[in-house]
Amino acid sequence: MYNLLISFLCSTLVSVGLVQFAGQELWVGVIASLVVFALVYILIMRLVMKKFVALMETAQRDVQANRADRAVQVMKSAYRFSPWQLYVKEQINSQIGTILYLKRDFAGALPYLEKGFVRHWMAMAMLAITYMKKSKPAKMAETFDKATAAVKKEPLLWALYAYCLEKSGEHNKAIQILEKGLKKLPGDEALDENLHLLNEGKKMKMKAFGDMWYQFHLEKPGAIIKKQTKAMTGRRKMVVR
Repeated sequence: MYNLLISFLCSTLVSVGLVQFAGQELWVGVIASLVVFALVYILIMRLVMKKFVALMETAQRDVQANRADRAVQVMKSAYRFSPWQLYVKEQINSQIGTILYLKRDFAGALPYLEKGFVRHWMAMAMLAITYMKKSKPAKMAETFDKATAAVKKEPLLWALYAYCLEKSGEHNKAIQILEKGLKKLPGDEALDENLHLLNEGKKMKMKAFGDMWYQFHLEKPGAIIKKQTKAMTGRRKMVVR
């Protein structure tokens, strides 16, 4: 990484200069080099991340304006920062993969999601769901395990893991995952409710997670709207009578 290399070179030059040319003790040179390394690293990191964040904000505005293709291109232009900072490339891959997944371009999203950042839990969940749909339960579980190990406090992530296990016929494992999630998030109502439902042999209910749930394309919001409309129509007919 350029950031590390430049910081190391600057700290080395300072250390050599102090010891060899300024006649300072070795320990003084070592301490000075560590201070210089930290300062240069932080300075470069802030400069790079400022530019990187600005591009990501531009891409986010494009997404909000329904210009997904343009957002992807903006994000790809940010690859130039990857040699300067750790995990930048992985974060970009996660963002691109997420956008393509939301567009239902699952084939296009897969290679980006596979090269994504493990702490981007939404991208990791989308990758795991893609593996489930491709009938790769081992890869699905492995991906969910990595995601929940990195991000322990996201209830929807635990619920998605359990939902996919249940959908794959792993009822007992789904219960175990919800129990594990509740240990990390004691008292979470959505996880607790779904654990109760599975223990009773019923289907999980994910509507408590709101719109975020529908972003994973495991259930169509149209079906819920249709049910609600039918129920409201029925009530109106009863009132007319």
